[in-house]
Amino acid sequence: MAVQKEKTPMREQKPEERIKNFKEVPFGYTDQEAVVEAERCLQCKHQPCVEGCPVHVPIPQFIQAVKDGNIESANQIIKSKNNLPAVCGRVCPQEEQCENVCVMGIKNEPVAIGRLERYVADYNMERGTSQSGDEELKKDRIPALIGKKAAVIGAGPAGLTAAADLARYGLKVTVFEALHATGGVLRYGIPEFRLPKDIVDQEVAAIKELGVEIKLNVVVGKSITVDELFEQGYEAMFIGVGAGLPRFLGIPGENLNGVYSANEFLTRVNLMKAFKYPEYKTPVVVGKKVAVVGAGNVAMDAARTAKRLGAEDVYIVYRRAKEQMPARSEEIHHAGEEGIEFKLLNNPVAIHAESGRVATMECQKMELGEKDASGRRRPVPIANSNWQLELDTVIIAIGQNPNPLLTSSTKDLKTKSWGGIEVDSDQQTSREGIYAGGDVVTGAATVIKAMGAGKTAAENIKKYLLAKN
Repeated sequence: MAVQKEKTPMREQKPEERIKNFKEVPFGYTDQEAVVEAERCLQCKHQPCVEGCPVHVPIPQFIQAVKDGNIESANQIIKSKNNLPAVCGRVCPQEEQCENVCVMGIKNEPVAIGRLERYVADYNMERGTSQSGDEELKKDRIPALIGKKAAVIGAGPAGLTAAADLARYGLKVTVFEALHATGGVLRYGIPEFRLPKDIVDQEVAAIKELGVEIKLNVVVGKSITVDELFEQGYEAMFIGVGAGLPRFLGIPGENLNGVYSANEFLTRVNLMKAFKYPEYKTPVVVGKKVAVVGAGNVAMDAARTAKRLGAEDVYIVYRRAKEQMPARSEEIHHAGEEGIEFKLLNNPVAIHAESGRVATMECQKMELGEKDASGRRRPVPIANSNWQLELDTVIIAIGQNPNPLLTSSTKDLKTKSWGGIEVDSDQQTSREGIYAGGDVVTGAATVIKAMGAGKTAAENIKKYLLAKN
């Protein structure tokens, strides 16, 4: 039987329909589609996809289980390494990681690993079989660690991953979350049409069933300090508070009404639940013309959200070329289908007002010059090329930095020049017993890389506590 050269396509909402709602765009695989895609896996002996995955999911093994029709077994295989499979199946950039090194991808399209992971997670969630059994959990417990206390600060992907692994080892884990609900960027940053919040709720519920306690509305650094947590008997700590402070361009007009940072914009929309109450379509008033500055996944999310809030013309303004855009190709493709217009090789230089509110954004045309330190050709301004783009709203999506509240209140915790926490290869900070990972260490990055850091930290916290005792 000839090998199918292309990925099995995933059915999804039509663009003209989905821009009117916040429902998830792709529908996921049927049982038959999943088996067809699983049959494309070559079951390589050296398994490069496993090394390409930041949390080292046994990918060929779970795909074989799908092929064999044992979806519960496939779920347990994934969950042995990944505590958030339904999330990762939706938002992980597989094309840059596991699928990027898939052997099938050398001559054909790589196996759709992410789509299969989503299928397995959703299948088991729908049937209530997404948890590990008690006997499965007992295998990971380490007698010397049972009952010892570990604190996790931040209930985003890094913190949740670390907490789940530490609980599996037998530790008594408490997660301290500053906001009123768990998930971090999963809940507040990623739009509903990419990641439904009930999926986040179910993934978190599974982690709580491991014995993890979660305390909400606790701002470590203000409500309580790191040193006070140690005084309460926590023997080790993981910091995964993310990067919530927006970066701005530093151009005139950024303080005008109608200018948002992308994380503020997306958080407002998620908090006000436009997706849940479609009759209330304006949790944030965007007007008819919106520009999003930047071209990462967050920029695509902001642009597509603005479209769903009623904007007629939505632009992505980016100073580099299309091939240099850092967003996932799927997000760029979906944005294009939804009518988002790309103003590439354009750099904003000022935002101008009318009656105190955004009226136009002045841009300067760019051209690509020599390569810079990132290996990409550097955008160079073209003289006398400035032009005006009429707008009602501007959304800045050029990255975030960590909030300094925790780091500034913690003695002897070394940080980088931009505010990120310094760690070694074990995710250990300059303070004994304190580990850190995710965006608070790297700056804004992917969910799966944050999870990988949480996993590495949990493993090294285990080693630290065993050596200490």
